[in-house]
Amino acid sequence: MRLVLVVAAALVDAQGRVLITQRPPGKAMAGLWEFPGGKVEDGETPEAALVRELAEEVGVVVAPDALTPLTFASHAYDDFHLLMPLYHAGGWSGTPVAREVAAVRFVAPGELDAAAMPAADAPLIAAVQSRFNGSTR
Repeated sequence: MRLVLVVAAALVDAQGRVLITQRPPGKAMAGLWEFPGGKVEDGETPEAALVRELAEEVGVVVAPDALTPLTFASHAYDDFHLLMPLYHAGGWSGTPVAREVAAVRFVAPGELDAAAMPAADAPLIAAVQSRFNGSTR
């Protein structure tokens, strides 16, 4: 089974809300919400991929040293196995906007359970809720 390495970020704003993005039409799992991020390209570190993906998808700039590993997900889909480290982005510049995603929104950590998210995100949700419920950045 093919292994796919994808990185994601928990961007937590000053009110303690977490950024989620909606998958665009035409992509697998279109319409579902997820933590922003994307595939790691050949020769790229996970941190460099996440910095690139955040700029491309939501237009924010994050310094690699502002990324702290938080948790990861390992999930088997029918035709590949997904390995997804989740980083906490300790700060960024710019205002998140939908560039390569259908929509962006900030939600309270406790509201993540109500968002329609891919099955692979379940362990990430629990970790974000445990770490950020009632706290800020």
